[in-house]
Amino acid sequence: MKTLISLGLSLCLLLAGCGTTNPYYDPSKPHHRPDGFINNDPDLRLGDKPWYEILRRNLRGDFRPLAEPQGGYARFIAEQTQPLDPASLRQPAEQPRLTWLGHASLLLQIAGRNILIDPQFSDFAGPNRWLSAKRRVPAPIRPEELPPIDLVLISHNHYDHLDAASIDRLVAAGQNPLFVVPLGVKSWFAERGIVNVREMDWWDAFDTPPLRLHFTPAQHWSKRSLFDANASLWGGFAIEWRETRQPVWRFLYTGDTGYSPDFQEIRRRLGAVDLLAVPVGAYLPRDFMAPQHVNPDDAVRILLDVDARQGIGVHWGTFELTQEAFDQPPIDLAAALENHGLATDRIWLFKHGESHLLPR
Repeated sequence: MKTLISLGLSLCLLLAGCGTTNPYYDPSKPHHRPDGFINNDPDLRLGDKPWYEILRRNLRGDFRPLAEPQGGYARFIAEQTQPLDPASLRQPAEQPRLTWLGHASLLLQIAGRNILIDPQFSDFAGPNRWLSAKRRVPAPIRPEELPPIDLVLISHNHYDHLDAASIDRLVAAGQNPLFVVPLGVKSWFAERGIVNVREMDWWDAFDTPPLRLHFTPAQHWSKRSLFDANASLWGGFAIEWRETRQPVWRFLYTGDTGYSPDFQEIRRRLGAVDLLAVPVGAYLPRDFMAPQHVNPDDAVRILLDVDARQGIGVHWGTFELTQEAFDQPPIDLAAALENHGLATDRIWLFKHGESHLLPR
């Protein structure tokens, strides 16, 4: 949301509208359009609200918390941060290991691979500091302290998921991973001189044994400037660990999404999920956020749709993005789990910097 606010304020008087052409257009695929991409619900148009509507909502407070967390931000940071020793991430583990790096950023260590998801280590999310979402909880690790990264997965091009400074610092630190991105995002990397990039469409898959990666649909949108709405794709990632004489172990990161039938289709095509990473924050006000950002009850419904053995909540408690207080998602998630008759720990909420070994 902050992306649109910033661009609406700073660029609307400088730029003239222009059309876009989708070089990936495949008329056999319903989510393709000649000028970009749409969601699987063809009647749902996201990302096309005019800048002045976003500005109006910003001025009335739609895109910042209406209240501080109980006890203030200093207390929240102290209670919701766990010290992270970078050396611990360099130690091999026989089991998969997951570390929450704040917001939607995750480090999944599996089968000897280090997989970084939607890295965002900056103090703000947006094209410039003065009109962007402020980071309230510091990143638990610097990009320069990460172990050697094999894969970086980017779900879509919004600034809180694709951050230029974070990518630049990774590369400057000597990292040379394969960047896996949605259709239309490769050019952003090419402009930065990064060529080790693979683009994916929904349901594309590739193997990097013993892992298989799938790009999965989600209900969201893309935009980085006033006039590129939905010119690139968005989605999530399923990672399958395939070992001889072992059942497939499956991880699903939904990316940003509203609740939709996409997740039942993911379950049908790929099978049950062992670990689900699903957003549980940035959901108020619902009249605006519901189609594009799930709330905790939606997150639980997705958990059930994909038949997930375990979940972890992401996309909360880090950046000032929406109206709910930073400590509201845990309260709403606990209520949602109870309402669905599930154990309170069926969806974990890690502290920033917290790591867990995952059951095989």
